[in-house]
Amino acid sequence: MEYISEKKQELGVDQYYYGHGKVLLSSEYFVLDGAKALALPTSKGQSLTVKYSKSFNPTLTWKSYDNEGNIWYESQFEFWRFECLKKNPTAKDKYLQKILKEARNLNSHFLRDDVDVLVETHLEFPLDWGLGSSSTLIYNIAQWAYVSPFELLFKTSLGSGYDIACSQSEGPIVFERESTGPRWYTVDFDPEFKESIYFLPLGRKQSSNNAIEYYKSRSTQYNMIASSLTKITDDFLICDELRDFENLILEHEGIISSKLDMPKVKELYFGDYWGQIKSLGAWGGDLALVTSNRSKQETIEYFKTKGRETLLTYDDLILNTKQPSLFAGDPTANVHEFSL
Repeated sequence: MEYISEKKQELGVDQYYYGHGKVLLSSEYFVLDGAKALALPTSKGQSLTVKYSKSFNPTLTWKSYDNEGNIWYESQFEFWRFECLKKNPTAKDKYLQKILKEARNLNSHFLRDDVDVLVETHLEFPLDWGLGSSSTLIYNIAQWAYVSPFELLFKTSLGSGYDIACSQSEGPIVFERESTGPRWYTVDFDPEFKESIYFLPLGRKQSSNNAIEYYKSRSTQYNMIASSLTKITDDFLICDELRDFENLILEHEGIISSKLDMPKVKELYFGDYWGQIKSLGAWGGDLALVTSNRSKQETIEYFKTKGRETLLTYDDLILNTKQPSLFAGDPTANVHEFSL
């Protein structure tokens, strides 16, 4: 097939977009109510490529590939209302249609040319790791459509926006959802004891929107809780010993478990484990953080006895391009904001 650019000027030119995945280390749920959160972009993300070809009946063809190169989703849409061309559209079709329609609402010129469009997305992580297959998709579509990724997120999901901030960041960030909109800044978070930190895929993919709806259904006055979690986030940033880090995890897990009436992941599955285990993001699935003061091999062997074959090191997963310290020089120099 002969491909042309969106401007119909160059043959064989593809558009390419990329977003990093994310890990939310602190203030899950309560980040929605102003708690300061520590979030870690991952070295694995998702790409989106776009190819255009001449057409008199424009069609959008969509193919999504998993981390092993297998197609896990594909569909076709017409351009004018982004109606799915399948006889029986699935929930995934309707979700993508919603994102595309909102992108068009934000930019009326999006996908208006007489061209066929082939979009291919490629994940670098397994879907059930919960690293942001949806948030990186929204971020990439927003780049393609020349619209704000935060506006697109807030029109299509219930999230705080920390995952969108991670998609475009090159290292750890502190994120806050203020009344005026998201605010975040890069931080130098690279624990000296990171060899004792692991990430454990739990294989129980959670719906972020469902988790947020549960949280909101229980929400009353969370200001004091948000303040407590903000303090823990600040303490994570200055923590220099594994023991102190584990104590902060224990305190954080206790707050979330108590206020949302949910069991801790360690109590559910790993009650005899010697280190600490912290849920990341929506509780009950996706990914957990694990600490260990024993050897890597002994730690791996423990989780194998529990049927867990994958245990990732900190450096396996976390993107950590050296960031300027917030406390060095002008503290506002690396602050980013988006106003609602």
